[in-house]
This record gives sequence, structure tokens and C-alpha cells, in this order.
Amino acid sequence: MPFPRLNFPQRIVLVVGSGVAFYFLGLWLTSLGTHLLTGWVGYAPLSNSYFSPSMDGLHPWVRLVLWLVIIFLWIGISLAVLRDSSTKSDLGQDLFADD
Repeated sequence: MPFPRLNFPQRIVLVVGSGVAFYFLGLWLTSLGTHLLTGWVGYAPLSNSYFSPSMDGLHPWVRLVLWLVIIFLWIGISLAVLRDSSTKSDLGQDLFADD
């Protein structure tokens, strides 16, 4: 998917902006299940009993897989955006040309 109407600095801004957006998406996805939805801390004041709900979130291997998927998506989008639109799709065309 070439972007013929974008010049090179605009493509760089698009790649960096998508990288920042993917970073915040990754932070949000990997923090699911680690934060409480309310401000209740789960203990009664003036007592020695504490209740702490489980806030483990996702397994570490799931977080790793999520980050790897996000990184590969960003690499794929970056390659598609930064691809030179003037090159031919046939890569082997010049290899067998007679000089």
C-alpha cells in the first residue's frame, strides 16, 4: 500500500506517531486487570484486618505475546508507509538483464 501523496518527512511523522499510539495501546492492554475500578482499599479503619483483592492481571507470557504482536504490527505498518513508491514490484528484474 504505497502512499504517493505523502513526502518523506510526513511518512516519518506517521511512523513515529503510530509507534507512540501502539506504545500507549500496549500499556493499556498489558495493564488490564491490574487496577481496581473503585477507590475502595478494602480495609476497615482502626482494625488490623486487611483485604487485598487479587490484582495479578495477565500472565507474563500473555504480556510478552501482546507486546510482540504490537511490535510486529508497527514494523509492518512502518515498512508499508516507508516503502519507496518508485520501485517495481518485480525484484529480480535487474538481476537477469543483459548489459
